[in-house]
Amino acid sequence: MRPLWRCRNCGAEWPCQPARLGLLVEYRDDRTALLVYLAALMTEADHQLGQLHPGRRPELTDRFLTWARARG
Repeated sequence: MRPLWRCRNCGAEWPCQPARLGLLVEYRDDRTALLVYLAALMTEADHQLGQLHPGRRPELTDRFLTWARARG
């Protein structure tokens, strides 16, 4: 749900756990493409959330990118 960046199904901050799992499955063969996609969405979310809450910039790196990095 934009501009709030919440999941339409569960209401948690997007990407929620089910969304993360779905994205990992969808991009299982191209982690780099997943990170590029998430970075673009993070930029959009930063802009929209910044407009909703002027003067308060949320930290979005962990929410959008850190979890998606390859492990190991």
